[in-house]
Amino acid sequence: MKNKILCYITLTSALLIPITSLAAPPKPKLIVQITVDALRGDLLERYKTNFGNDGFRYLMDNGTYYTNAYYQHGNTETIVGHVSLATGAPPSVHGMVGNVWYDRNKERLVYNVEDGNYQMLNAGAGVNKATEIDPTQKIATKDGRSPDPILATTFSDELAISNNGVSKIFSVSVKDRGAISLGGHLGKAFWFSKAQSEFVTSNYYYDKYPQWVTDWNQQKLAEQYSNTRWELSLPPEKYTVKESNPDYKVDLDGFKRTFPHPYSSVDNKYYSTTLTVSPAGDELTENFASTLLKQENLGKGTFPDYLSVSFSSNDYVIHMYGPTSLETEDNLIRLDKTIAKLLKNIDQQVGLENTLIVLSADHGASEAPAVVNALGGHQPATFDQKQLISPQLLTRLKTEFSLGEDAIRLYAQPYIYLNHNVIKKKGVSLEKVQMVVAEELLKINGIAYAVTSTDIEKNQIPNTHTMQLVKNNYHPARSGDVYIVYQPRNFINDMDGLTIASTHGSPWRYDTYVPVIFAGYNIDDKQISREITPYDIAPTLSSILGITQPSGATGQILTEVIKN
Repeated sequence: MKNKILCYITLTSALLIPITSLAAPPKPKLIVQITVDALRGDLLERYKTNFGNDGFRYLMDNGTYYTNAYYQHGNTETIVGHVSLATGAPPSVHGMVGNVWYDRNKERLVYNVEDGNYQMLNAGAGVNKATEIDPTQKIATKDGRSPDPILATTFSDELAISNNGVSKIFSVSVKDRGAISLGGHLGKAFWFSKAQSEFVTSNYYYDKYPQWVTDWNQQKLAEQYSNTRWELSLPPEKYTVKESNPDYKVDLDGFKRTFPHPYSSVDNKYYSTTLTVSPAGDELTENFASTLLKQENLGKGTFPDYLSVSFSSNDYVIHMYGPTSLETEDNLIRLDKTIAKLLKNIDQQVGLENTLIVLSADHGASEAPAVVNALGGHQPATFDQKQLISPQLLTRLKTEFSLGEDAIRLYAQPYIYLNHNVIKKKGVSLEKVQMVVAEELLKINGIAYAVTSTDIEKNQIPNTHTMQLVKNNYHPARSGDVYIVYQPRNFINDMDGLTIASTHGSPWRYDTYVPVIFAGYNIDDKQISREITPYDIAPTLSSILGITQPSGATGQILTEVIKN
Protein backbone atom coordinates (compact mmCIF):
# COMPACT_ATOMS: atom_id res chain seq x y z
CA MET A 1 0.00 0.00 0.00
CA LYS A 2 2.84 2.33 0.88
CA ASN A 3 4.43 1.73 -2.53
CA LYS A 4 1.12 2.45 -4.27
CA ILE A 5 0.78 5.75 -2.38
CA LEU A 6 4.37 6.68 -3.23
CA CYS A 7 3.76 5.93 -6.90
CA TYR A 8 0.57 8.02 -6.82
CA ILE A 9 2.36 10.96 -5.21
CA THR A 10 5.21 10.75 -7.71
CA LEU A 11 2.84 10.60 -10.68
CA THR A 12 0.70 13.42 -9.29
CA SER A 13 3.80 15.56 -8.76
CA ALA A 14 4.93 14.94 -12.31
CA LEU A 15 1.55 16.00 -13.63
CA LEU A 16 1.78 19.24 -11.65
CA ILE A 17 5.05 20.27 -13.38
CA PRO A 18 4.35 23.44 -15.42
CA ILE A 19 3.86 22.61 -19.06
CA THR A 20 6.62 25.07 -20.07
CA SER A 21 9.24 22.89 -18.39
CA LEU A 22 8.27 19.96 -20.58
CA ALA A 23 8.76 21.91 -23.80
CA ALA A 24 11.64 21.06 -26.10
CA PRO A 25 14.86 22.91 -25.33
CA PRO A 26 15.30 26.14 -27.30
CA LYS A 27 17.14 26.08 -30.60
CA PRO A 28 19.68 28.54 -31.97
CA LYS A 29 18.14 31.41 -33.89
CA LEU A 30 20.78 31.29 -36.60
CA ILE A 31 23.20 28.73 -38.04
CA VAL A 32 26.31 30.28 -39.60
CA GLN A 33 28.54 27.94 -41.59
CA ILE A 34 31.93 29.47 -42.41
CA THR A 35 34.12 27.71 -44.97
CA VAL A 36 37.66 28.87 -45.67
CA ASP A 37 38.72 27.50 -49.02
CA ALA A 38 41.98 25.46 -48.81
CA LEU A 39 42.46 26.06 -45.07
CA ARG A 40 44.73 23.11 -44.36
CA GLY A 41 44.30 21.84 -40.83
CA ASP A 42 47.63 23.09 -39.50
CA LEU A 43 47.47 26.64 -40.84
CA LEU A 44 45.40 28.10 -37.99
CA GLU A 45 47.91 26.95 -35.40
CA ARG A 46 50.83 27.84 -37.61
CA TYR A 47 49.84 31.46 -38.10
CA LYS A 48 47.73 32.23 -35.02
CA THR A 49 50.52 34.27 -33.33
CA ASN A 50 49.36 37.31 -35.26
CA PHE A 51 45.62 36.70 -34.97
CA GLY A 52 43.46 38.96 -32.82
CA ASN A 53 41.05 37.76 -30.14
CA ASP A 54 37.76 38.14 -32.01
CA GLY A 55 38.16 36.12 -35.20
CA PHE A 56 39.81 32.73 -35.52
CA ARG A 57 40.94 32.82 -31.88
CA TYR A 58 37.39 33.42 -30.67
CA LEU A 59 36.30 30.24 -32.42
CA MET A 60 39.38 28.22 -31.43
CA ASP A 61 39.38 29.28 -27.78
CA ASN A 62 35.65 29.40 -27.11
CA GLY A 63 34.42 26.54 -29.27
CA THR A 64 34.78 22.79 -29.60
CA TYR A 65 37.82 22.50 -31.82
CA TYR A 66 38.50 19.22 -33.66
CA THR A 67 42.18 19.18 -34.58
CA ASN A 68 42.19 15.92 -36.60
CA ALA A 69 39.51 16.14 -39.27
CA TYR A 70 40.11 14.44 -42.62
CA TYR A 71 38.00 14.01 -45.72
CA GLN A 72 37.44 10.44 -46.83
CA HIS A 73 37.46 10.97 -50.61
CA GLY A 74 40.32 11.15 -53.04
CA ASN A 75 39.69 14.15 -55.30
CA THR A 76 40.02 17.04 -52.87
CA GLU A 77 38.71 19.82 -55.10
CA THR A 78 36.48 22.77 -54.25
CA ILE A 79 33.08 21.47 -55.33
CA VAL A 80 33.73 18.02 -53.88
CA GLY A 81 34.55 19.38 -50.42
CA HIS A 82 31.81 22.00 -50.34
CA VAL A 83 29.11 19.52 -51.31
CA SER A 84 30.51 16.98 -48.84
CA LEU A 85 30.19 19.62 -46.10
CA ALA A 86 26.62 20.32 -47.20
CA THR A 87 25.46 16.71 -47.54
CA GLY A 88 27.56 14.91 -44.94
CA ALA A 89 28.50 12.39 -47.64
CA PRO A 90 31.30 11.51 -50.08
CA PRO A 91 31.07 12.05 -53.86
CA SER A 92 30.11 8.40 -54.38
CA VAL A 93 26.79 9.51 -52.87
CA HIS A 94 26.33 13.17 -53.85
CA GLY A 95 27.81 12.76 -57.33
CA MET A 96 30.18 15.74 -57.45
CA VAL A 97 33.29 13.75 -58.36
CA GLY A 98 35.31 16.77 -59.47
CA ASN A 99 35.17 20.39 -60.50
CA VAL A 100 34.52 19.02 -63.99
CA TRP A 101 33.65 15.62 -65.38
CA TYR A 102 32.87 14.05 -68.74
CA ASP A 103 29.14 13.71 -69.35
CA ARG A 104 28.68 10.68 -71.59
CA ASN A 105 25.13 11.72 -72.52
CA LYS A 106 26.18 15.23 -73.62
CA GLU A 107 29.52 13.91 -74.93
CA ARG A 108 31.46 16.80 -73.44
CA LEU A 109 33.09 18.02 -70.26
CA VAL A 110 30.70 19.77 -67.90
CA TYR A 111 31.34 22.26 -65.11
CA ASN A 112 29.94 21.10 -61.78
CA VAL A 113 27.07 23.58 -61.25
CA GLU A 114 26.39 24.63 -64.83
CA ASP A 115 22.75 24.37 -65.87
CA GLY A 116 21.46 25.43 -69.27
CA ASN A 117 17.91 25.54 -67.95
CA TYR A 118 18.69 28.76 -66.10
CA GLN A 119 20.35 32.07 -66.89
CA MET A 120 22.12 34.80 -64.97
CA LEU A 121 19.75 37.53 -63.83
CA ASN A 122 21.83 40.21 -65.51
CA ALA A 123 23.44 39.84 -68.92
CA GLY A 124 27.21 39.63 -68.99
CA ALA A 125 27.55 38.46 -65.38
CA GLY A 126 28.81 35.02 -66.32
CA VAL A 127 32.36 33.87 -66.99
CA ASN A 128 34.54 36.07 -69.18
CA LYS A 129 36.59 33.38 -70.88
CA ALA A 130 39.14 35.90 -72.11
CA THR A 131 40.25 36.78 -68.58
CA GLU A 132 39.16 33.84 -66.41
CA ILE A 133 42.18 32.05 -64.92
CA ASP A 134 40.17 29.20 -63.37
CA PRO A 135 40.12 26.67 -66.24
CA THR A 136 37.23 24.69 -64.75
CA GLN A 137 34.93 27.74 -64.98
CA LYS A 138 35.68 28.04 -68.68
CA ILE A 139 34.42 24.51 -69.40
CA ALA A 140 30.73 25.48 -69.11
CA THR A 141 28.96 26.18 -72.38
CA LYS A 142 26.20 28.21 -70.69
CA ASP A 143 26.22 30.87 -67.98
CA GLY A 144 23.27 29.32 -66.13
CA ARG A 145 23.93 27.91 -62.67
CA SER A 146 21.90 25.81 -60.25
CA PRO A 147 22.28 23.13 -57.56
CA ASP A 148 20.39 20.54 -59.62
CA PRO A 149 23.55 18.50 -60.41
CA ILE A 150 23.91 17.76 -56.67
CA LEU A 151 22.40 14.28 -56.24
CA ALA A 152 21.65 14.37 -52.49
CA THR A 153 19.90 16.73 -50.11
CA THR A 154 21.88 19.15 -47.99
CA PHE A 155 21.56 20.17 -44.35
CA SER A 156 20.01 23.44 -45.48
CA ASP A 157 17.47 21.52 -47.60
CA GLU A 158 16.41 19.46 -44.61
CA LEU A 159 16.17 22.59 -42.47
CA ALA A 160 13.80 24.16 -45.01
CA ILE A 161 11.71 20.99 -45.22
CA SER A 162 11.51 20.67 -41.43
CA ASN A 163 9.40 23.82 -41.06
CA ASN A 164 7.78 24.06 -44.48
CA GLY A 165 10.17 26.70 -45.75
CA VAL A 166 9.87 29.19 -42.91
CA SER A 167 13.63 29.18 -42.26
CA LYS A 168 15.52 31.67 -44.38
CA ILE A 169 18.50 30.07 -46.12
CA PHE A 170 21.28 32.01 -47.83
CA SER A 171 24.77 31.26 -49.08
CA VAL A 172 27.50 33.68 -50.22
CA SER A 173 30.93 33.17 -51.80
CA VAL A 174 33.28 34.59 -54.40
CA LYS A 175 32.99 31.23 -56.18
CA ASP A 176 29.66 30.16 -57.66
CA ARG A 177 30.32 26.57 -56.61
CA GLY A 178 31.18 27.70 -53.08
CA ALA A 179 27.82 29.42 -52.71
CA ILE A 180 25.53 27.08 -54.63
CA SER A 181 26.67 23.91 -52.86
CA LEU A 182 25.92 24.98 -49.28
CA GLY A 183 22.78 26.93 -50.22
CA GLY A 184 21.38 23.60 -51.37
CA HIS A 185 18.35 23.09 -53.55
CA LEU A 186 15.99 25.19 -51.43
CA GLY A 187 18.09 28.18 -50.38
CA LYS A 188 19.30 31.33 -52.14
CA ALA A 189 22.89 31.72 -53.39
CA PHE A 190 24.98 34.72 -54.42
CA TRP A 191 28.49 34.78 -55.86
CA PHE A 192 30.98 37.31 -57.20
CA SER A 193 31.03 38.03 -60.91
CA LYS A 194 34.57 38.87 -61.99
CA ALA A 195 33.10 40.09 -65.28
CA GLN A 196 31.08 42.81 -63.51
CA SER A 197 32.69 43.09 -60.02
CA GLU A 198 29.28 42.50 -58.44
CA PHE A 199 27.51 39.79 -56.49
CA VAL A 200 25.12 37.98 -58.77
CA THR A 201 22.79 34.99 -59.00
CA SER A 202 20.73 33.07 -61.55
CA ASN A 203 17.01 32.83 -62.20
CA TYR A 204 16.98 29.48 -60.44
CA TYR A 205 16.78 31.59 -57.29
CA TYR A 206 15.04 34.84 -58.24
CA ASP A 207 13.10 36.43 -61.04
CA LYS A 208 14.71 39.75 -60.15
CA TYR A 209 17.20 40.95 -57.58
CA PRO A 210 15.99 42.06 -54.15
CA GLN A 211 16.34 45.83 -53.92
CA TRP A 212 19.06 45.59 -51.29
CA VAL A 213 21.25 43.56 -53.68
CA THR A 214 20.82 46.18 -56.38
CA ASP A 215 21.65 48.90 -53.87
CA TRP A 216 24.77 47.03 -52.69
CA ASN A 217 26.03 46.54 -56.22
CA GLN A 218 25.40 50.18 -57.08
CA GLN A 219 27.86 51.19 -54.36
CA LYS A 220 30.63 49.68 -56.53
CA LEU A 221 32.66 48.76 -53.47
CA ALA A 222 35.06 46.71 -55.58
CA GLU A 223 36.38 49.95 -57.06
CA GLN A 224 37.78 51.11 -53.73
CA TYR A 225 40.91 49.00 -54.34
CA SER A 226 41.68 50.65 -57.68
CA ASN A 227 45.28 51.87 -57.89
CA THR A 228 45.99 50.83 -54.31
CA ARG A 229 48.26 48.01 -53.11
CA TRP A 230 48.04 44.88 -51.04
CA GLU A 231 50.78 45.58 -48.54
CA LEU A 232 51.99 43.68 -45.49
CA SER A 233 49.73 44.49 -42.57
CA LEU A 234 52.56 44.04 -40.03
CA PRO A 235 56.30 44.76 -39.89
CA PRO A 236 58.22 41.97 -41.71
CA GLU A 237 59.86 40.70 -38.50
CA LYS A 238 56.44 39.84 -37.03
CA TYR A 239 55.73 37.13 -39.59
CA THR A 240 56.28 33.42 -39.11
CA VAL A 241 57.37 33.08 -42.74
CA LYS A 242 60.56 34.66 -43.96
CA GLU A 243 60.64 35.56 -47.64
CA SER A 244 62.74 33.25 -49.83
CA ASN A 245 63.36 33.07 -53.57
CA PRO A 246 59.99 34.09 -55.06
CA ASP A 247 60.65 32.81 -58.58
CA TYR A 248 58.16 29.96 -58.15
CA LYS A 249 55.32 32.38 -57.42
CA VAL A 250 52.92 33.79 -60.01
CA ASP A 251 53.02 37.32 -61.35
CA LEU A 252 49.50 37.85 -62.69
CA ASP A 253 49.58 40.76 -65.14
CA GLY A 254 51.84 42.90 -62.96
CA PHE A 255 50.36 41.92 -59.58
CA LYS A 256 53.93 40.84 -58.76
CA ARG A 257 55.50 37.89 -56.96
CA THR A 258 56.40 39.85 -53.83
CA PHE A 259 54.96 42.57 -51.63
CA PRO A 260 53.61 45.09 -52.26
CA HIS A 261 51.11 43.73 -54.79
CA PRO A 262 49.66 46.62 -56.83
CA TYR A 263 46.01 46.58 -57.82
CA SER A 264 45.61 48.11 -61.26
CA SER A 265 42.89 50.52 -62.26
CA VAL A 266 39.36 49.24 -62.70
CA ASP A 267 39.63 49.28 -66.48
CA ASN A 268 42.40 46.64 -66.45
CA LYS A 269 41.05 43.32 -67.72
CA TYR A 270 42.48 41.40 -64.73
CA TYR A 271 41.47 43.96 -62.08
CA SER A 272 38.61 41.95 -60.55
CA THR A 273 40.68 38.76 -60.72
CA THR A 274 43.42 40.34 -58.58
CA LEU A 275 40.75 41.18 -56.02
CA THR A 276 39.94 37.48 -55.67
CA VAL A 277 43.59 36.40 -55.35
CA SER A 278 44.06 38.77 -52.41
CA PRO A 279 42.30 39.68 -49.12
CA ALA A 280 39.97 42.01 -51.06
CA GLY A 281 37.83 39.09 -52.23
CA ASP A 282 37.07 38.02 -48.66
CA GLU A 283 36.46 41.58 -47.53
CA LEU A 284 33.86 42.08 -50.25
CA THR A 285 32.28 38.73 -49.40
CA GLU A 286 31.97 39.69 -45.71
CA ASN A 287 30.47 43.06 -46.55
CA PHE A 288 27.85 41.49 -48.79
CA ALA A 289 27.09 38.73 -46.26
CA SER A 290 26.74 41.20 -43.39
CA THR A 291 24.43 43.35 -45.51
CA LEU A 292 22.37 40.25 -46.31
CA LEU A 293 22.25 39.34 -42.62
CA LYS A 294 20.67 42.69 -41.79
CA GLN A 295 18.51 43.24 -44.86
CA GLU A 296 16.98 39.76 -44.77
CA ASN A 297 16.50 40.07 -40.98
CA LEU A 298 18.14 36.71 -40.26
CA GLY A 299 17.81 35.18 -36.83
CA LYS A 300 14.59 37.01 -35.97
CA GLY A 301 12.03 34.38 -36.90
CA THR A 302 10.23 31.50 -35.21
CA PHE A 303 12.60 28.89 -36.65
CA PRO A 304 16.38 28.95 -37.10
CA ASP A 305 17.75 30.66 -40.19
CA TYR A 306 20.90 29.60 -42.04
CA LEU A 307 23.76 31.61 -43.53
CA SER A 308 26.74 30.06 -45.30
CA VAL A 309 29.78 32.23 -46.00
CA SER A 310 32.58 30.64 -48.02
CA PHE A 311 35.78 32.67 -48.15
CA SER A 312 37.63 31.86 -51.38
CA SER A 313 40.74 34.06 -51.38
CA ASN A 314 42.89 31.67 -49.35
CA ASP A 315 42.61 29.06 -52.09
CA TYR A 316 43.62 31.44 -54.86
CA VAL A 317 46.46 32.91 -52.78
CA ILE A 318 47.85 29.43 -52.09
CA HIS A 319 47.66 28.53 -55.78
CA MET A 320 49.62 31.68 -56.63
CA TYR A 321 52.11 31.79 -53.76
CA GLY A 322 51.95 28.51 -51.81
CA PRO A 323 50.88 27.89 -48.19
CA THR A 324 54.35 28.75 -46.84
CA SER A 325 54.47 32.33 -48.04
CA LEU A 326 54.13 35.83 -46.71
CA GLU A 327 51.07 36.18 -48.93
CA THR A 328 49.22 33.26 -47.34
CA GLU A 329 50.17 34.32 -43.83
CA ASP A 330 49.15 37.93 -44.39
CA ASN A 331 45.95 36.90 -46.14
CA LEU A 332 44.97 34.79 -43.11
CA ILE A 333 45.85 37.63 -40.74
CA ARG A 334 43.53 39.86 -42.75
CA LEU A 335 40.87 37.15 -42.98
CA ASP A 336 41.04 36.88 -39.19
CA LYS A 337 40.00 40.54 -39.01
CA THR A 338 37.34 39.98 -41.66
CA ILE A 339 35.82 37.07 -39.72
CA ALA A 340 35.96 39.15 -36.53
CA LYS A 341 33.95 41.81 -38.34
CA LEU A 342 31.41 39.24 -39.50
CA LEU A 343 31.06 37.83 -35.98
CA LYS A 344 30.60 41.35 -34.58
CA ASN A 345 27.78 41.99 -37.04
CA ILE A 346 26.19 38.65 -36.15
CA ASP A 347 26.46 39.51 -32.45
CA GLN A 348 24.74 42.85 -33.01
CA GLN A 349 22.03 41.31 -35.19
CA VAL A 350 21.28 38.07 -33.35
CA GLY A 351 23.73 37.60 -30.49
CA LEU A 352 26.55 35.08 -30.63
CA GLU A 353 24.90 33.25 -27.76
CA ASN A 354 21.92 32.67 -30.07
CA THR A 355 24.05 31.67 -33.08
CA LEU A 356 25.53 28.25 -33.76
CA ILE A 357 28.73 28.70 -35.77
CA VAL A 358 30.68 25.99 -37.52
CA LEU A 359 33.96 26.59 -39.35
CA SER A 360 35.74 24.19 -41.65
CA ALA A 361 37.38 23.99 -45.08
CA ASP A 362 36.72 22.18 -48.34
CA HIS A 363 40.25 20.75 -48.63
CA GLY A 364 43.87 21.36 -47.71
CA ALA A 365 46.83 22.11 -49.95
CA SER A 366 50.27 20.87 -50.94
CA GLU A 367 53.46 22.69 -50.09
CA ALA A 368 55.09 24.33 -53.08
CA PRO A 369 57.83 22.01 -54.41
CA ALA A 370 60.29 24.91 -54.45
CA VAL A 371 59.82 25.40 -50.70
CA VAL A 372 60.43 21.70 -50.03
CA ASN A 373 63.51 21.70 -52.24
CA ALA A 374 64.93 24.75 -50.47
CA LEU A 375 64.93 22.65 -47.30
CA GLY A 376 67.02 19.96 -48.96
CA GLY A 377 64.31 17.98 -50.73
CA HIS A 378 64.31 16.79 -54.30
CA GLN A 379 60.70 17.41 -55.21
CA PRO A 380 59.81 17.58 -58.92
CA ALA A 381 58.47 21.01 -59.78
CA THR A 382 55.96 19.88 -62.38
CA PHE A 383 54.09 16.95 -63.83
CA ASP A 384 53.33 17.34 -67.51
CA GLN A 385 49.85 16.18 -68.49
CA LYS A 386 51.19 15.21 -71.92
CA GLN A 387 53.07 12.35 -70.27
CA LEU A 388 49.80 10.53 -69.55
CA ILE A 389 49.19 9.41 -73.13
CA SER A 390 52.60 7.92 -73.82
CA PRO A 391 53.83 6.38 -77.10
CA GLN A 392 54.11 3.07 -75.25
CA LEU A 393 50.43 3.22 -74.32
CA LEU A 394 49.37 4.02 -77.86
CA THR A 395 51.52 1.17 -79.18
CA ARG A 396 49.88 -1.33 -76.83
CA LEU A 397 46.38 -0.12 -77.74
CA LYS A 398 47.21 -0.58 -81.41
CA THR A 399 49.00 -3.93 -81.02
CA GLU A 400 46.64 -5.63 -78.58
CA PHE A 401 43.27 -4.16 -79.55
CA SER A 402 43.70 -2.46 -82.96
CA LEU A 403 42.66 0.77 -81.26
CA GLY A 404 43.95 4.24 -82.09
CA GLU A 405 44.36 7.35 -79.97
CA ASP A 406 40.65 8.08 -80.41
CA ALA A 407 39.99 5.28 -77.89
CA ILE A 408 41.01 7.80 -75.22
CA ARG A 409 38.54 10.63 -74.75
CA LEU A 410 40.40 12.94 -72.39
CA TYR A 411 41.93 13.51 -69.00
CA ALA A 412 39.95 15.47 -66.40
CA GLN A 413 41.36 15.47 -62.87
CA PRO A 414 41.61 12.77 -61.56
CA TYR A 415 40.25 10.54 -64.33
CA ILE A 416 41.18 9.19 -67.75
CA TYR A 417 37.95 8.84 -69.74
CA LEU A 418 37.89 6.27 -72.54
CA ASN A 419 35.76 6.34 -75.68
CA HIS A 420 33.30 3.55 -74.95
CA ASN A 421 31.68 3.76 -78.38
CA VAL A 422 34.96 3.24 -80.24
CA ILE A 423 35.94 0.36 -77.95
CA LYS A 424 32.53 -1.28 -78.27
CA LYS A 425 32.58 -1.08 -82.08
CA LYS A 426 35.87 -2.95 -82.07
CA GLY A 427 34.29 -5.67 -79.94
CA VAL A 428 37.02 -5.21 -77.36
CA SER A 429 36.67 -5.74 -73.62
CA LEU A 430 36.44 -2.37 -71.86
CA GLU A 431 37.90 -3.96 -68.74
CA LYS A 432 41.00 -5.11 -70.61
CA VAL A 433 41.54 -1.70 -72.19
CA GLN A 434 41.23 -0.05 -68.77
CA MET A 435 43.79 -2.49 -67.41
CA VAL A 436 46.31 -1.73 -70.15
CA VAL A 437 45.90 2.03 -69.65
CA ALA A 438 46.42 1.60 -65.89
CA GLU A 439 49.51 -0.57 -66.39
CA GLU A 440 51.14 1.98 -68.68
CA LEU A 441 50.28 4.90 -66.40
CA LEU A 442 52.00 3.15 -63.50
CA LYS A 443 55.25 3.11 -65.50
CA ILE A 444 55.35 6.91 -65.48
CA ASN A 445 57.55 8.48 -62.84
CA GLY A 446 55.39 10.48 -60.43
CA ILE A 447 52.27 8.30 -60.56
CA ALA A 448 51.59 6.26 -57.44
CA TYR A 449 48.37 4.46 -58.41
CA ALA A 450 46.16 3.96 -61.44
CA VAL A 451 42.86 2.33 -60.49
CA THR A 452 40.28 1.13 -63.01
CA SER A 453 36.58 1.71 -62.54
CA THR A 454 35.95 -1.98 -63.18
CA ASP A 455 38.19 -2.93 -60.26
CA ILE A 456 36.34 -0.43 -58.07
CA GLU A 457 32.95 -1.78 -59.13
CA LYS A 458 34.04 -5.36 -58.48
CA ASN A 459 35.74 -4.38 -55.23
CA GLN A 460 39.02 -5.72 -56.55
CA ILE A 461 41.21 -3.04 -54.99
CA PRO A 462 43.56 -3.35 -52.01
CA ASN A 463 42.04 -2.77 -48.60
CA THR A 464 44.08 0.33 -47.84
CA HIS A 465 43.18 3.83 -46.68
CA THR A 466 44.14 5.46 -49.97
CA MET A 467 42.16 2.96 -52.03
CA GLN A 468 39.09 3.53 -49.84
CA LEU A 469 39.31 7.25 -50.61
CA VAL A 470 39.53 6.46 -54.33
CA LYS A 471 36.49 4.21 -54.00
CA ASN A 472 34.55 6.89 -52.12
CA ASN A 473 35.13 9.22 -55.06
CA TYR A 474 33.56 6.82 -57.55
CA HIS A 475 30.14 7.54 -59.04
CA PRO A 476 29.17 5.26 -61.96
CA ALA A 477 27.50 7.99 -64.03
CA ARG A 478 30.28 10.56 -63.70
CA SER A 479 33.62 8.99 -62.84
CA GLY A 480 36.15 8.08 -65.50
CA ASP A 481 37.69 4.76 -66.45
CA VAL A 482 41.02 5.10 -64.66
CA TYR A 483 41.63 7.10 -61.47
CA ILE A 484 45.16 8.56 -61.25
CA VAL A 485 46.89 9.20 -57.90
CA TYR A 486 50.14 11.13 -58.18
CA GLN A 487 53.02 10.66 -55.80
CA PRO A 488 52.92 13.02 -52.79
CA ARG A 489 53.48 16.64 -53.83
CA ASN A 490 53.56 15.73 -57.49
CA PHE A 491 50.92 17.63 -59.41
CA ILE A 492 50.13 19.28 -62.73
CA ASN A 493 50.99 22.88 -61.96
CA ASP A 494 49.42 24.47 -65.02
CA MET A 495 46.33 26.61 -64.43
CA ASP A 496 45.23 27.94 -67.80
CA GLY A 497 48.80 28.75 -68.79
CA LEU A 498 49.93 29.98 -65.37
CA THR A 499 52.63 27.91 -63.70
CA ILE A 500 51.16 27.85 -60.21
CA ALA A 501 52.98 27.42 -56.92
CA SER A 502 50.68 24.89 -55.28
CA THR A 503 47.47 22.97 -55.76
CA HIS A 504 45.25 20.29 -54.21
CA GLY A 505 43.17 17.35 -55.38
CA SER A 506 45.03 14.35 -53.99
CA PRO A 507 44.06 11.76 -51.34
CA TRP A 508 47.22 12.51 -49.34
CA ARG A 509 46.81 13.75 -45.79
CA TYR A 510 47.88 17.33 -46.51
CA ASP A 511 44.97 17.66 -48.96
CA THR A 512 42.34 15.91 -46.83
CA TYR A 513 43.27 17.67 -43.55
CA VAL A 514 41.04 20.56 -42.41
CA PRO A 515 39.90 22.15 -39.13
CA VAL A 516 36.41 21.67 -37.72
CA ILE A 517 35.20 24.08 -35.04
CA PHE A 518 31.75 24.48 -33.48
CA ALA A 519 31.25 27.66 -31.46
CA GLY A 520 28.61 30.04 -30.17
CA TYR A 521 25.25 28.72 -29.00
CA ASN A 522 25.49 26.21 -26.16
CA ILE A 523 28.96 25.01 -27.22
CA ASP A 524 31.67 24.23 -24.66
CA ASP A 525 35.28 25.29 -25.09
CA LYS A 526 37.34 22.17 -25.58
CA GLN A 527 39.90 20.72 -27.97
CA ILE A 528 39.31 17.22 -29.35
CA SER A 529 42.16 15.24 -30.91
CA ARG A 530 40.30 12.09 -31.98
CA GLU A 531 40.01 11.71 -35.72
CA ILE A 532 36.75 12.78 -37.32
CA THR A 533 35.61 13.66 -40.83
CA PRO A 534 33.93 16.85 -42.08
CA TYR A 535 31.09 14.58 -43.20
CA ASP A 536 30.14 14.63 -39.51
CA ILE A 537 29.16 18.31 -39.55
CA ALA A 538 25.82 18.04 -41.38
CA PRO A 539 24.48 15.11 -39.26
CA THR A 540 25.58 16.92 -36.10
CA LEU A 541 23.78 20.13 -37.09
CA SER A 542 20.71 18.05 -37.92
CA SER A 543 20.84 16.37 -34.52
CA ILE A 544 21.17 19.69 -32.68
CA LEU A 545 18.06 20.99 -34.42
CA GLY A 546 16.19 17.68 -34.21
CA ILE A 547 15.62 17.45 -37.96
CA THR A 548 16.18 14.75 -40.58
CA GLN A 549 19.75 14.22 -41.70
CA PRO A 550 20.60 14.87 -45.36
CA SER A 551 19.45 12.01 -47.57
CA GLY A 552 22.84 10.40 -48.19
CA ALA A 553 24.70 11.41 -45.04
CA THR A 554 27.36 8.94 -43.94
CA GLY A 555 28.93 11.09 -41.20
CA GLN A 556 28.51 10.47 -37.48
CA ILE A 557 27.04 12.76 -34.85
CA LEU A 558 29.76 14.53 -32.88
CA THR A 559 28.68 13.83 -29.33
CA GLU A 560 30.96 16.50 -27.84
CA VAL A 561 28.75 19.27 -29.24
CA ILE A 562 25.38 17.65 -28.49
CA LYS A 563 23.63 18.73 -25.30
CA ASN A 564 21.31 16.14 -23.79
